[in-house]
Amino acid sequence: MSSQPLIGVTACTRQIGLHPFHIAGDKYLRAVAVGAGGLPLVIPALAELIDTPSLLAGLDGLLLTGSPSNVEPHHYQGPDSAPGTHHDPARDRLTLNLIRAAVDAGVPLLGICRGFQEMNVAFGGSLYQKVHEAGPFMDHREDPDSPLEVQYGLRHPVMVQPGGLFERLGLPASFAVNSVHGQGVERLAPGLRVEALAPDGLVEAFSVADAAGFAVGVQFHPEWRVREHPAYLTLFQAFGDACRQRAAQRRAML
Repeated sequence: MSSQPLIGVTACTRQIGLHPFHIAGDKYLRAVAVGAGGLPLVIPALAELIDTPSLLAGLDGLLLTGSPSNVEPHHYQGPDSAPGTHHDPARDRLTLNLIRAAVDAGVPLLGICRGFQEMNVAFGGSLYQKVHEAGPFMDHREDPDSPLEVQYGLRHPVMVQPGGLFERLGLPASFAVNSVHGQGVERLAPGLRVEALAPDGLVEAFSVADAAGFAVGVQFHPEWRVREHPAYLTLFQAFGDACRQRAAQRRAML
């Protein structure tokens, strides 16, 4: 039997030519394999066809990916999106229910960028739709005309909040991260604990305070060249360790 934990990775929907596809970015799948030591399984955004309890019973972890799309604002009682905003309602239908079910089932969970925002919405929080237009915040968006190495380059530090999971993982009090997002946490959901803040005060990471296992969301992108950044690797290794622990528990029950 393989020692690799089976880690579900959420898919986005995309129209390519005449056909709809369910896709997950290569960088997320590779980070699951090389950072967490897991076997990635892409979960299609087919909420109406997926039995959530059965899916979670077969998984050792769940990764919520980033995406070009944003959560539809009616899910957090927000104003209508600006014209041209890309949404993915099929993904919303899958993930917003799957998140709470995964935490309740004790499935280790890591949310990145859109996945981080989905976690906040799923637990009752709200989002800034344009962080750069909201109060004192910096522009956290990437330059779309820059090469990927620049877009995902280190942009600003985050400050780890004392007494939380990040501190217990041995992460430094401050470390540099990339910044590739236009939206962000406005109202933090009840039950989420801030793990790291940007210099402008924007929430960059949180954990689910009463979760039985690993349940973390990050606004930055630790999957990007995960082995080259010690803090990114620490996060994925901790996630992978939690997934292996669940895999061992599942095997013991067989």
